[in-house]
Amino acid sequence: MKWAILILGILSNASASVLVKMAMMPPRRFPSLAEPMAALANWPFWLGLALYGGAFLLYAAALARLPLNVAHPVLTAGAVATVALSSVLLLREPFHWTTGAGVFLVIAGVALITARVA
Repeated sequence: MKWAILILGILSNASASVLVKMAMMPPRRFPSLAEPMAALANWPFWLGLALYGGAFLLYAAALARLPLNVAHPVLTAGAVATVALSSVLLLREPFHWTTGAGVFLVIAGVALITARVA
């Protein structure tokens, strides 16, 4: 259960990042008080903000069940890897081989950190 909570936190965090990026892409703009209706209509921004809140709550729940030196690296590395993949698949952003190598090394390092906790 503790790992499921952490995985949900990773997915929530990564989804929030992708949605906020989508919210800042034309024709949408950063919400402002000058254009309140445009701000309210920017649903990716508000959904991303809500998902960041959910990710924080899931992270707190994971911390109640896992050591900090495990939960934080897993959440961070998982979010980095998921955002890197999502940005390519959903936003058509470039993915250089060095990005893939970096994600692999980060995941390998986190696997070593958590190897004794599983």
